[in-house]
Amino acid sequence: MSWNRIYALFLRQVYLYRHSLPRLMEITYWPLVDILLWGFLTLYLTSLRGSVPTFISFLLGALILWEMLFRAQQALSLAFLEDVWTRNLLNIFVAPVSSVEFLTAGMLLGLAKVLVAFIVMTVLAFMLYAFNIFTLGPLLLPFIGNLVVFGWAMGIITTAVILRYGQGAEALAWGIAFLIQPVSAVFYPVTVLPAVLQKIAFFLPSSHIFEGMRTVLSVRMLPGMDLFWAAVLNAIYLSLAILFFTRMFCIVKEKGRLTHLE
Repeated sequence: MSWNRIYALFLRQVYLYRHSLPRLMEITYWPLVDILLWGFLTLYLTSLRGSVPTFISFLLGALILWEMLFRAQQALSLAFLEDVWTRNLLNIFVAPVSSVEFLTAGMLLGLAKVLVAFIVMTVLAFMLYAFNIFTLGPLLLPFIGNLVVFGWAMGIITTAVILRYGQGAEALAWGIAFLIQPVSAVFYPVTVLPAVLQKIAFFLPSSHIFEGMRTVLSVRMLPGMDLFWAAVLNAIYLSLAILFFTRMFCIVKEKGRLTHLE
């Protein structure tokens, strides 16, 4: 694996954003809409029910962390779709670029977009609602790290499916994260779910992360078991996702479909 090739692939995507105002706006538009919509809704509900600071913290904290997961997944998927739409995949893989290098560059791009979205949302949450997510201190880092890794795993799986089945599957780039959102316990505890869905939630790193976030906000204590299971599941899913992408890539190359994904 060559870090020079990975950096070149990453830089190629960065140049697209540097010279494209719509792409730059896309990074900040949805975080802005989400934080305004849910933030004002939270203030309204609080005014109806009285002062409920923990409610505000739970909702805004969950919203910011969810955006980290979504951005990590979508950045990787959309970077791949850019090459599909411009029919540039063959040009990339004519060069000595491996599938792992290609994925690593996409993951770095996802990390960069996550940082931008995180800055935008935390600044807005503090300015508009006096919510400072940094009160979590170092406890915040394991949550964001695990969400980014899980987002990468979903992004790689999405990319592999689009690679194998063509542009007909590209809706997954926008929808796969929301498919797991109801059982990820983003805005409510896992105990709210029916017993069957609670079992499914146990196998999602995201549910452990959001449960852990609420524990930190409530008692300021690091939830060791939640972070342990999130890390273990992430390691499994990321490994399986890379293997799945590698297998789909080999199938597509054997069938000569890199030049015309439809």
